[in-house]
Amino acid sequence: MRSCGLAVLKQKKIVILVVELICLTSKRAKMATVKNFEELDIWKMSRELVNLVYSDFRNCRDFAFRNQVLSAGISVMNNISEGFCRNSDAEFHNFLNISKGSSGEVKSMYYIAEDQTYIIHETALIRRQKCQNLINSISLLMKYLKTRK
Repeated sequence: MRSCGLAVLKQKKIVILVVELICLTSKRAKMATVKNFEELDIWKMSRELVNLVYSDFRNCRDFAFRNQVLSAGISVMNNISEGFCRNSDAEFHNFLNISKGSSGEVKSMYYIAEDQTYIIHETALIRRQKCQNLINSISLLMKYLKTRK
């Protein structure tokens, strides 16, 4: 039953991403319409991810691991906001690239967490999918920013 709910959730996220892509590529859509980084779906997704990371590893006694995964999660969220607040699409693009890399790091660390039995397989799988969705969404925005040159 749980996997059916995940399938529906994935379908909804895909529909949302397609709608966002259509809006981004529309001639009427302009970055100027987004006034604050808090309005960006990728920032909202990264905020959700970092909160999940904190929750998943709150009681983890492997402090080196915990600090690394928390730092990577924080980096995802903060690089999106910092890049948005810069003066150019090129700078924003660079910060998004860093954020995307940090998302990949968080995804990788969930394999370690699963292998070390810090979390169960199902949780690790869901978190890795969230990371991949975020990576894909960041990539779409990066592609859009390149077309604005």
